[in-house]
Amino acid sequence: MTFTEPIRKYILSGVVAFVVVGLIVANVMASKQDQEFATNEALYSQAVQLQTDGNYEGAWEAISQVLKAEPSSEIANYLAAIISVNKGDAKQAAIYMQKTLDINPYKAEDAMFMIQLGEVFVAAERYEDAKTVLLRCQESAWTLEEMPNYQEHVASLLAQIENPQ
Repeated sequence: MTFTEPIRKYILSGVVAFVVVGLIVANVMASKQDQEFATNEALYSQAVQLQTDGNYEGAWEAISQVLKAEPSSEIANYLAAIISVNKGDAKQAAIYMQKTLDINPYKAEDAMFMIQLGEVFVAAERYEDAKTVLLRCQESAWTLEEMPNYQEHVASLLAQIENPQ
């Protein structure tokens, strides 16, 4: 089967039109996505600043908006956990810390994250989970420059679990 010259032109015109329409749609969608990203980034930065300043309610409002738009964001869930624990809601903080770990299982290799996870689990009275995390910290024999008494702190948290008051 051979195509005549006019049929080839129609086919080529159709392909070109398809590509052009595709590029226009992609451009429109990308600019909308860029706007959403910029908005979420601004809200996240605002939440970090408010949390640093000790305004936990304001930080919570900002990070909640980010989580509505990006519920699977590791960093947003982690910040939500930090804000929750600072607000005194250890149970909610434990949920967000667990979600952070679920999103990125490699956080189990982050010594600072793991000690924070253990502390949050202790505060939330999730002692079995805390024990699992703290034993991992102990077995890994992690030390941190910014926390020279890391292993002593792990041992004290484990003792606190074993001897609840």
